[in-house]
Amino acid sequence: MSGIRLRRPTLESSRQDKERRDRDRFNKMSNVNTLDLQHVHQCFQRSLKEEDDVIIEAYIDGYNELVKFLNLIGSVFSFVSSDVKSKIKIMEKHRESENAVYYDSFKKMMKYEKETKLYDQNDFVSGSRTMLRLHRGLDFIRLFLKRLSDMDDTMNTCTTCQGSYNETLADFHPWYIRKAATLAMHALPSRPDLLKKIFGTESSLEAAFTILPQTLTMCDEVYKRVEQLYTDFDFHGLP
Repeated sequence: MSGIRLRRPTLESSRQDKERRDRDRFNKMSNVNTLDLQHVHQCFQRSLKEEDDVIIEAYIDGYNELVKFLNLIGSVFSFVSSDVKSKIKIMEKHRESENAVYYDSFKKMMKYEKETKLYDQNDFVSGSRTMLRLHRGLDFIRLFLKRLSDMDDTMNTCTTCQGSYNETLADFHPWYIRKAATLAMHALPSRPDLLKKIFGTESSLEAAFTILPQTLTMCDEVYKRVEQLYTDFDFHGLP
């Protein structure tokens, strides 16, 4: 088996599918210039399946919003943002392929790729490997968001960001990326300016801080479930 084999829909069904996707994106779209934590919370809450699984579509919907966070904190994480976007496109192709039924949830995807040994085939773009990159990114985002909310205005955002990065994503990046990233973090603005950039107006900031605890709790639950699934299927070491 090679690559991702796409279904061959009719022209009419392709048009209808595109219209449906565009309509769904429009309905789910939040303010493009600020981070909407309410949207993240709703998507991640919707992603929880049974006691130990996570629905991929809802996970990606929430993650698309979190990508804004990476963009809004500055060019320092633009390389992560670009990588995340490319991974999401890969998953969209999987979910439109003839094997889309296996890419409904993390558990179903991992079970399918484990049993078929697809994860180990060089000519196949593994969904489990692809989502592992997003999973690692979520660890950094949730940690930095929490520390950013807990710190006071006099504390250094650069130090906080570096600490969050070194405890999460840095372990998976080569030294030259780690060096460039930690140096670029010195350009981060003060906490008040950074929060304003991320959330916008004072009223939006207040609303964000109201929903933030629930959003972080939901991020933690999603992360915990996905982390356990990667452990159960022995997929943490996917290259």
